[in-house]
Amino acid sequence: MKLTQDLQFYDPAQGNLKGFGALGLEIPAGSPIQIFAKFVSSAIGIISLISIIWFVFVIVTGSLSIITSGGDKNSLESAKKKISTGLIGLIISIFALFIVRFIGYILGLTDILNVSNVFQDLIIK
Repeated sequence: MKLTQDLQFYDPAQGNLKGFGALGLEIPAGSPIQIFAKFVSSAIGIISLISIIWFVFVIVTGSLSIITSGGDKNSLESAKKKISTGLIGLIISIFALFIVRFIGYILGLTDILNVSNVFQDLIIK
């Protein structure tokens, strides 16, 4: 089989584009609020995963810099700063969720991370 037959990006029956997996361009069943909530949840998960991978990368490169510094104080200090900024970045990305939840509490939105409930709370009745 050809690659183009295996990967079809256009569904003529529905008239829309399709992508790969859950982040593709397929429109799932449900209301637009549920679709947006799923998108926000996926985005938060991807950003968290990227920050963890970046932290591991910074720790490994900083550790290698410490090992290869050879007693040079400037290289050693630079590697320590690299590791500490990576750790601070990871802590900020983890506490960002708590900060968003605290801001929601201040604004009167009890569960700001649940986008469906936020939109239902904001609907004018």
